[in-house]
Formats: sequence, structure tokens, C-alpha cells
Amino acid sequence: MKTSALKLCALVLAVIALSASAQTRKDSAVLAMVLEPTGLDPTTAPAAAIGEIVHYNILEGLTKIGMNGAVTPLLAESWSMDPDGKTYTFKLRKGVKFQDGEAFDSSDVKFSFERAKDEKSTNKAKKAVFDNISSISTPDPHTVILVLNNADGNLLFRLGENTAVILDPKSADGTATKPVGTGPYTLTEWKKGSSVTLTKWPGFRDPASIKLNKVTFRFINDPAARVAALLAGDIDAVPRLDAPQSVKQFQADKRFTVAIGSTAGKGIMTINNKKKPFDDVRVRRALMHAIDRKAFIDGVLEGLAQPIGSHMAPTDAGYLDLTGVYAYNPEKAKALLKEAGVATPLDVTLTLPPPQYARKGGEVIAAQLAKVGINAKIENVEWAQWLSGPFKGNFDLTVINHVEPLDFMQYTNTGYYWGYDSKAFRDLAAKYATEGNAKERTRLFGEIQKMLTTDAVNAFIFNPAQTAVSKKGLKGVWSSSPIFANDLSALSWE
Repeated sequence: MKTSALKLCALVLAVIALSASAQTRKDSAVLAMVLEPTGLDPTTAPAAAIGEIVHYNILEGLTKIGMNGAVTPLLAESWSMDPDGKTYTFKLRKGVKFQDGEAFDSSDVKFSFERAKDEKSTNKAKKAVFDNISSISTPDPHTVILVLNNADGNLLFRLGENTAVILDPKSADGTATKPVGTGPYTLTEWKKGSSVTLTKWPGFRDPASIKLNKVTFRFINDPAARVAALLAGDIDAVPRLDAPQSVKQFQADKRFTVAIGSTAGKGIMTINNKKKPFDDVRVRRALMHAIDRKAFIDGVLEGLAQPIGSHMAPTDAGYLDLTGVYAYNPEKAKALLKEAGVATPLDVTLTLPPPQYARKGGEVIAAQLAKVGINAKIENVEWAQWLSGPFKGNFDLTVINHVEPLDFMQYTNTGYYWGYDSKAFRDLAAKYATEGNAKERTRLFGEIQKMLTTDAVNAFIFNPAQTAVSKKGLKGVWSSSPIFANDLSALSWE
């Protein structure tokens, strides 16, 4: 009798333990983001925040870029390239469906790329990627052949960016508000100004690989508020913590995991090259000499960044360290302004979007510019205002981190917001694009960096590190960002 009672007691305890385990096992997560995008179509709008939500989660492309920057198959299961580097043949996955039940096949790839190539397209990669595609053929539902005008050694990487996601013709026009893709998650709720919630899609081709049933992105643009939300347990992770002064606090707290990695970001003070007096290269060079990169990185980013001297990241193959070209030299800055005939004090407007590197960094820059006779009036704006103002060319100076990898081809776009118009640069970039010899491409890549620096198109300041902070037990949060994405398929709780 005593033995039976003990067995029954043990059984009850086991059931209780199992029940408790089931209750505490998490199948959801809440991630914090800085900026809320105005729409969710990465093929028509430039905000990197769009990709943070939809890329790889709702919308997929032919290839996938991993946290380490490696390119692997996604909707294309394999590919081959002709020796001249101009023809790519992609074999597509079979049995893939869109979330509305439409079958995925080669016609969707053709539609998506032709949509990106269209002269009315606002796709960020239109000029650099899609205009270079001379023909798209679909010999069968599972084969796509791309023929390029010029060989592009970066094509497979480019096709893994959010600008190249594949949409279905029937749902493409509604992507900004109701994205429909082939990925493992669907959009279930968007509370404007607050959050976006994605739910696991049961029709995904490999549902067992997806561990979390629900992921919510909360928009918290104040760094202190994000830190407080993490400490209070209201959110589970901040993949890109832009509160560097709090990193040591999280590292010392056993409730959290802190990972520091790299990014493709180029933190710059953008200069409107079309506005006087910034249309004079001597004035732009003066701005560059007026900025103390080390003081900026130490004071704003707690040292969690590297200085840069052109529009490239230190992780880019062929990167040149050009930070010595415009070393911090206030007297040189003053001399250049005088040489350019600029009367000081010069009044300018410095427009700052919400991220801390911009708001706090703008104050540091304004103080540095004041030392050379430039009075920078700070104008703080929200993200939507920045997109409708500075990004449309209505500004003097602004501070922004360009996170897209290898986006230097934007300098060939005379309509881009910084207003750079150089035939010499466009010719150099075109030569680079058509060069097939690897050694010569590396040399030309160096020349591209040097020309952007010589022309002082913008004030190139910092390449930020990435700091990912998550609750202990949450696995799979990216610690590096070769592209801006949050790969939810990698997330799980221990």
C-alpha cells in the first residue's frame, strides 16, 4: 500500500512538472525595432526597416544571404553561370506556393524582375541590378535564364537582398499593406505606431523547421525606452541596440546574452551637392576636415564603430582605408572655406532622423562645425518626414547610416538625394561593372572609393558595429548584419 502511494505521488509530481514545462515553453517572441516603415513592400520603397520585418519571413528571393554574408539557395535550389559571367540559369524549387494558394513558378520571377526593371519602378536596385538584365527567359515552369548586359560578380548576393523578392502578379500591388509571399510567416496584425505581428504559416513547405508560432515587432524609437523594455522583460530581444552606453550593463546582467558583430553600414553626414555653397568641392572638403571621427565614435557610439573615409565598409572585399585624406583639421577647414569665398558664420540646417547616432551624433557634429564658423541649426524629424524631406533632396545636411551593402552605385544616380553628378564617376563605375578580370575589378573598386573621397561627396564618418541583446535562452538572433534582416526561421527558445 505504501509503495503504491509513493508511485502515485511520483506520478502526480511528474504530471505537474510536465504541465509546468509545457506552460513555460515559449513559442513566441517580441523583438524591438527603432523605426516603423511606412509600407511593407521592399521592392518599391527604400526604408531598411521594411526588410527587417518581411524579408525571409513573408517574402523570399532566389537566394539567401546568411548572417556571415554567405549566399545559399532559397527559391532557387541551384544555379549555373556561363564562362563569360553574363548568363545565369536558375533551377527553382518545386511544390512552392504563395500564402494565398497561388503556385510559385518561373513566371513569377519574370514578372517580379520585369516589374523592377520598368521605367516607372522605384526599386532601389533598379539601376544597379535590374537595368543590367537584358533578357529573362522561362523555358519551363522551374527554370529561369537571366542574360546580363555586363557581367556582375555580385549578382547572386544582390538577388538575396530584399529588393529582389519574388511576388505574384495577383497580389503584388497590395504588398505595401498586405504582403503575400512564399515565406514561413504571414502578416496578422499591424497596429500603426505600435507593432507588427507575424504568425507561422501552416502551408509553408517546411513547417517543422519553424519553431516560433508568433513574432511581434514593437516600434520603440527612443533608446532609453528600448533599454527599459528589455530590463522589464516586456521584449525579448533588440537585434540592433543603438544604446551603446548600455552595453556594459547588459553584459553584466546574467539574464541577457550580448553579441557584438559587424555591419555593412556607412554612417555619413550627407551633403546636398546641388545647393550653394555645397556645390563647391572645397566647402565639402572643409566639412570633412571639421569632423573629428574619433570624438564622434567615442562620444556617440561608445567606441563601437570604425572610422571610414569613403562609402564602403571595412568588411567589403577590396576596402581601402581613406580616413587619412581628410584628417580632423579645423584650421584647414577654415582655410578651405575662405578659399571658396564663403563668409562665416555660415548658417545651415542639420536635419536629424530618430536614431540615436543621428540625434546625439548631430549635436556632436554641430559643435564641431561651430569651431570652423558653421552654425548648424538642428532640425529633428520623424522617419516619414525624413523620407519626404531630405530623401527628396530638400535639405542642407543630414546624418544617416546607409545600411545596404555595396550600394555605391547610387552615386551614378544623378537624381539620388545627395545630388552628386559626375560623368567621370559614372564612366568609372560602368568600367567596373563590365570588367571581367578579378584583379582589375579590385583595382577599379579602389579607384571608385578614391574618387568619392576626392570629390568629398559626403562626410564619411563611421561603420557601426552591431550589438544584439536578447533574453537568455532565445537563440538565433543575428549578431551581424551583412543585410538588414531578422531571420525568424532561425529563432527558437532553449
